[in-house]
Amino acid sequence: MFESLSDKLEGVFKRLSGKGKLTEADVDTALREVRMALLEADVNLKVVRQFLERVRVRAVGAEVMESLTPAQAVVKIVNEELIATLGEPAKLDLSGAAPHTIMLIGLQGSGKTTTAAKLALHLRKQGQRSLLVAADTRRPAAIQQLQTLGKQLDINVYAVDPKIAPPQICADAVKHAAASAYSVVILDTAGRLHIDDDLMKELEQVKSRTNPQETILIVDSMTGQEAVRVADEFNRRVGLTGLILTKVDGDARGGAALSVRSVTGVPIKFLGVGEKPDALEPFYPDRLASRILGMGDVLTLIERAQQNLDQEQARQAAEKMLKAQFTLEDFLQQLQQIKKLGSLTQIMNMIPGFSQMAKEIPEEATESQMKRIEAIIRSMTPQERRNPDVLNARRRQRIAHGSGTTVQDVNELMREFKQMQKLMQQMKGGKGRGLPRLPGFPKF
Repeated sequence: MFESLSDKLEGVFKRLSGKGKLTEADVDTALREVRMALLEADVNLKVVRQFLERVRVRAVGAEVMESLTPAQAVVKIVNEELIATLGEPAKLDLSGAAPHTIMLIGLQGSGKTTTAAKLALHLRKQGQRSLLVAADTRRPAAIQQLQTLGKQLDINVYAVDPKIAPPQICADAVKHAAASAYSVVILDTAGRLHIDDDLMKELEQVKSRTNPQETILIVDSMTGQEAVRVADEFNRRVGLTGLILTKVDGDARGGAALSVRSVTGVPIKFLGVGEKPDALEPFYPDRLASRILGMGDVLTLIERAQQNLDQEQARQAAEKMLKAQFTLEDFLQQLQQIKKLGSLTQIMNMIPGFSQMAKEIPEEATESQMKRIEAIIRSMTPQERRNPDVLNARRRQRIAHGSGTTVQDVNELMREFKQMQKLMQQMKGGKGRGLPRLPGFPKF
């Protein structure tokens, strides 16, 4: 998300950096380009105007005009005003006596059911015991979908006869949760249009009967400015306490994220960043602003690593690298670790200075390459993984056939792995210039 917006903003700032001292005319020209970039990203017009007014007031003042690095000062101002537009970070309200009720609402297809399961998993990592409530009695297979997700994640689901009215299902579920020592109840309600008066009244009934601490609207970030109108109406009718933006990893233009908080005043609490159950991130406006401006997001990358990576395994792998004892078996384990952090393109986008490289490498290509490497190594015997020197022509043909690749693919991987081993030997002898590149991946 934001790829097009990021490209345009980076272009504006690059042109500014080549001017040295800035005049008021330079600032106005740059802001016109920023305005077009924001509007093309489907940001709400009112939000764009307010944002640019704040930026201009600061950009034509002493803060920039007297700076030794005026272009960098403008970037700093834009970054700070983006953060202000996105609002303060807000956590879930889990205060008071349990069970804490969270009602998820939104349009059809916005991702409520999968988000409910992701949220339950996120809360379990914080020590909470959640009950998922199948209150979507309208969409075919919605109950089964939630039950399947609950089974996969080992999270209990409250599901009853779909002929029972949703307000009654939700009220009974909260009573059941209280009697069964659940700490959180997550209500997965049916998708509905904000202009459907009968269905909106049903939501009002669910809220009055369950008294949820959190009423969260699930917003598909790919819907653009329509998301703002939807959020405004849901907030007027039901009263929202937070938003979760889904499909943030898609090719959306990003306008919803920049607009919905500013227009509605409702805080964004989470971002859905993928299809995997753990692809739900707490929302931090400063981190998102940093991504939009192409400055990476190291803190989120570190948090993902701490949550998903086996620290002991990583330590052992590093020791083997330094001792030049790293094998293809170790490499396969590290490949599995990397995949837990997201796609290679996502990881590169979080590292400052690497976002431009990420744009030049198609995500499909990196994913395909990782799968090909994994297939080749898995087609080897344990002996071959530990000692690739035994790979003669016949063995390489067998591996290629077993992995659905070519002998040339196998040869290329072995050639690059040997180069990495050679670099590790140099590092062991104190001649290395840094960590070696992983075989099969792009040369940076």
